[in-house]
Amino acid sequence: MESFGDKIISFNRQLQYSGALPDGFQVLNPYADNPETMEVMRQFYQKFYADSEKRKFIVGINPSRHGAGVTGVPFTDTKRLESACGIKMRSAHTHEISSVFMYDMIQEFGGPIDFYKQFYVNSPFPLAIVRKTKEGKLLNANYYDDNKLFEMVKDFMILTLKEHISLGLDTSQVYVLGKKNALFIQKLNKEAQLFGQLKVLEHPRYIQQYKSKEKQLYIDKYILTLNNLL
Repeated sequence: MESFGDKIISFNRQLQYSGALPDGFQVLNPYADNPETMEVMRQFYQKFYADSEKRKFIVGINPSRHGAGVTGVPFTDTKRLESACGIKMRSAHTHEISSVFMYDMIQEFGGPIDFYKQFYVNSPFPLAIVRKTKEGKLLNANYYDDNKLFEMVKDFMILTLKEHISLGLDTSQVYVLGKKNALFIQKLNKEAQLFGQLKVLEHPRYIQQYKSKEKQLYIDKYILTLNNLL
């Protein structure tokens, strides 16, 4: 029988976006761009999801090009992949601020084994989106940064969320990261009837970047919310 982890690996192996995008936007697929990404992603899910337990869903926005856009593991840069998860990536070295908060919180929750036994983390748009500047630089972009972009990727996001759910998720209550993200997830939920209750938490990047002095309060809030004590 296929484990939860095997199903995620299969999902990631076939993942691609071939739809239209507004001018200036690109989608990066780490699984297609770097063979080692596929390998470390496989190691991660075989290590932490080698069972058929039902998990709760933590919903991000879309991967950053320094986190899951490299490792293939949501909210996990190469530093945390090695230090917290015990999986070394040789072809890339990245630091991503959302990953710092997530793994500090995961450590206080009880560590990666306890955390990932209960939760599955991913995004409605599970590939990295970048926007090209006039100077030719690539910047991280969110699926909701541009109304035209959202309309173009919306059907793909609904399909992707349904595929996540089919892995074996408890959909009675989901945890949405980011208040603006939550507004768009509510729209998708209204249209497609995907989830029961949405519990909204501040996004790790926002906390780490703007609320670092109050970081412990947010870690406590996350843990209480994820344990249904808030």
